[in-house]
Amino acid sequence: MGSTGERVHLDEGEYVQVITESRREVTGDLFLIAGAGQQSTVGTIAEIRRAANAGVDAVLVITPNFYRAAITSDVLIKHYREIADASPVPVILYSMPDLTGVKIEPQTVATLSAHPNIIGIKDSSADLAKLRETINLVGNAADEGKRFAILTGNGTVFQGALSAGADGGILAVGCVGTDLCLQIFRAMQAGDNVRAERLQQDLTPLAMAVTRKYGIGGLKAALDMIGYTGGAVRAPLQAAEDEAHAEIREHLETALRNEVSKESPVRSG
Repeated sequence: MGSTGERVHLDEGEYVQVITESRREVTGDLFLIAGAGQQSTVGTIAEIRRAANAGVDAVLVITPNFYRAAITSDVLIKHYREIADASPVPVILYSMPDLTGVKIEPQTVATLSAHPNIIGIKDSSADLAKLRETINLVGNAADEGKRFAILTGNGTVFQGALSAGADGGILAVGCVGTDLCLQIFRAMQAGDNVRAERLQQDLTPLAMAVTRKYGIGGLKAALDMIGYTGGAVRAPLQAAEDEAHAEIREHLETALRNEVSKESPVRSG
């Protein structure tokens, strides 16, 4: 129920239904995170409570953005602290400036990382310099024993983010390039930066195609190609056209050549 999950196109009943169905499928040893975040603090808290009642383990809370000029760092700190105080589940900050125009700055993240119910951030920008700054500031601000996860949400810089010190990623491209993302992660854990960089070269075009270039329609088409049901996007978004299908299929085939655990068919339909 983040940006790729089209949360903004679903009503409240649909929102709860998706989480409820997901909870049935996600076993207890896995961590279920759902997106949340309305324009007001009180609306966000109410939405989080609905998500918690539906069974999520944590919430990924997007920045408010409609009154963008008013959303300063001080405002964000107050907003997220009030949310975290009221939330029955842990809160993960979500910075998605490409869509919202609002960025959670490194010092703001460091300040919020001290809150006991704020456990991490998903940074979907491709700004590795800011990510490094965030990692350094959070490391200096962290309380003894407090774990704060720094995750990238941008598959085009996954390896670079891990190299900078990120803990992992929440990636749209991970829906269709799962094994390739895992191979990059494991290569970095093993200290094999050369292999990770080579794999990232194959991941980047696919990530670009199913996010910035062709958007959610492109990702849904890619899911169809690998045997899932991507389904339709909700208007005003549009399905990927034939040219997009051809490019996405090519990128998928390149990505799938790197899979070592299994072979996944790329369907031609």
